[in-house]
Amino acid sequence: MNEDRAAGALAALGNRTRLRLYRLLVRAGDGGLNVGDIQSRVQVPASTLAHHLASLTRAGLIVQDRQGREIVSRVNYGMMHDLLGFLSEHCCAGIEADGNTDAA
Repeated sequence: MNEDRAAGALAALGNRTRLRLYRLLVRAGDGGLNVGDIQSRVQVPASTLAHHLASLTRAGLIVQDRQGREIVSRVNYGMMHDLLGFLSEHCCAGIEADGNTDAA
């Protein structure tokens, strides 16, 4: 994972409603939840929910599949693990003498 992709994912999660949605979908597991079930749990208007789900989808954090007449949203666990790996990749490795901290 590169910094741009990680920054995009973290920006998407930086909104309180999207973070709640994402955590709800993590709890739902591999089966995910249909949009109606999500809306009843988070209590946001349909248009607002669609906006937040689209943001999470664009960031690669969730995937959506049509199952008949329903749209089911699921966590993209590969992306979640990649993001966590990126964040912890150099954990406790120390700072090089040249001052390189991988900071922009």
